[in-house]
This record gives sequence, C-alpha cells and structure tokens, in this order.
Amino acid sequence: MTVMPTLPARRRHLATSPFRPDPEPVIAQFSCADRVNHDSYGMGRVVGVEADAVTVDFGAQTVRIPSPFHKLAIL
Repeated sequence: MTVMPTLPARRRHLATSPFRPDPEPVIAQFSCADRVNHDSYGMGRVVGVEADAVTVDFGAQTVRIPSPFHKLAIL
C-alpha cells in the first residue's frame, strides 16, 4: 500500500473578509540571451526557453532549471 503525501489545503478568501486575498505568485519570464544569476551556479546566459523550464549555460556546465525560478534572477 502506497501512501501519497498530502499538500495543505489552500485557504479560500471569503467575500465578506476585511482582509485582502494573498496575491498570485508572479513567475519570471526569460528569453534567450538573457544574463541571469543563480544562487548555487552563479552567473550564466539563457540558451533555451520552454513552457515550464529554462536552459542556462553557466560556462562550466549547462543546467535545465524548472519553473518556478526561485533561485534565478535576471541581471
């Protein structure tokens, strides 16, 4: 029997609540030849863009980084 891990339920925003709902997360958009910085790999250049990942050449290695790009920033 395999037990699947469960994710915590996302709280829904009530229309009568005086608080604002949490903003939707913004996923960065990259294009080929963008200079980027990664927390682990350092500086690199985007060489490929897919719907849910980017391929970055960091000089010593080329890495495919899936979305969302938490550790990747455009320079």
